[in-house]
Amino acid sequence: MATISAESLDSIFKAYDVRGTVPDQLDATIVERVGAAFARFARDEAEAGRHGPADRVLVAHDMRPSGPAFAEAFARGVTSQGLDVVHLGLASTDLLFWAAGHFDAPGAMLTASHNPAQYNGIKLCLAGARPVGIETGLARIKQDTLTGLPERDQKGSTTSVDALPAFAEHVHSFVDVAGLKPLKIVADAANGMGGLIAPAVFSGLPFELEVLYGELDGTFPNHPADPIQPENLRDLQARVVETGADVGLAFDGDADRVFLVDDRGQPLSGSLTTAIVAAAILEKHPGSTILYNLICSKAVPEIIRERGGKPVRTRVGHSFIKQVMAETGAAFGGEHSGHYYFRDNYRADSGIIAALVVLEVLSHAGEPLSSLRVPYERYADSGEINTRVRDAAAVIERVAEHFAGAAQDRLDGLTVDLGDWWFNLRPSNTEPLLRLNLEARDRQSCDRHVEEVRALIAAADDATKGA
Repeated sequence: MATISAESLDSIFKAYDVRGTVPDQLDATIVERVGAAFARFARDEAEAGRHGPADRVLVAHDMRPSGPAFAEAFARGVTSQGLDVVHLGLASTDLLFWAAGHFDAPGAMLTASHNPAQYNGIKLCLAGARPVGIETGLARIKQDTLTGLPERDQKGSTTSVDALPAFAEHVHSFVDVAGLKPLKIVADAANGMGGLIAPAVFSGLPFELEVLYGELDGTFPNHPADPIQPENLRDLQARVVETGADVGLAFDGDADRVFLVDDRGQPLSGSLTTAIVAAAILEKHPGSTILYNLICSKAVPEIIRERGGKPVRTRVGHSFIKQVMAETGAAFGGEHSGHYYFRDNYRADSGIIAALVVLEVLSHAGEPLSSLRVPYERYADSGEINTRVRDAAAVIERVAEHFAGAAQDRLDGLTVDLGDWWFNLRPSNTEPLLRLNLEARDRQSCDRHVEEVRALIAAADDATKGA
């Protein structure tokens, strides 16, 4: 059995998934061993009664060049532990998570999401789409990957299933299909899985769909598949305006996230989309609990309350949100980063479901998205600003001391609320970075306070030199 170092695994096992550059950090040997370790973990969890049956594992991959070989390697690892494999083939991450709920089976998605072409990775879930993160199984999987597992005498088998038609039907269940109106949509797939998923889901609906960069190509020849970066929206914005489209949709590489562009080519933030979807969900499920993460706009809980819902603030990250959804029975949860979670989607996130809900809202609104959005936009935000620092924890403490007289909490990093403006400062899970999100009453105030906090961060970082 090949030797794998602990240091090499430290570089690829993240808080929520496995991710690294191919082949220097992540290769077929490691992927196969992760497959074996995951199979053993899933079987043990099932035998302990902590989730549904684990006699088979669903395996899917995105369009990255290493995807098919990695999916086969992962499958070899699974079958070496006596479990069967069901190949779903090319898929989006939200399709895989839905399938883990629909088929009540653990699943593995070979993807590096929005990361550049040289990356690949693995997202894992248990039956029912229960997330697997570093605190919920990934640490054990990492250890078993390091030591390696002996093959079992009885090997598993492999079969294939095309789950896309059933997934498309499931997505349709979130709206009244008969009430949808003709809309012109431009979808920028960025050569990612949105090029497969969007046409399948919108087929048969009264939409005119144009797909930009719909060819599946994991080398991303047109632009990175990371729609949270404004420069990656420019082609979509231009095409929406040029064609007079009603809305633009920008998917990330594995198509579990979506960002929207209105009819004037102006992007909607993740907070704004969260508010619009939350209002739509509350119309169908009055009084429901709705989750929002702590870097969402203050407008989100305001709108949830105004529409009769119960807002609950959460940490950033899918494992936390899914846990709180399970505890509260929340109907929906949104993140500023473009992840949208639905109770009736096994609490998993889905960009295409969120997009279809907004399209249903537009169908009934009688006004364009550019005006529909106005009541939901109440404040100016900074977006996420990353700063490289020597000691993130020390910098956060110095900033907290500076604002000692203001309301603070430590739900996730440091949040400081000064009434007319607030900010959150969180350390990255994977890099020596601090992530700043700030919101104020208007753009001028927002920009001024951003400079103020950035200056404090720089001063605090300088002070750590001699500490």
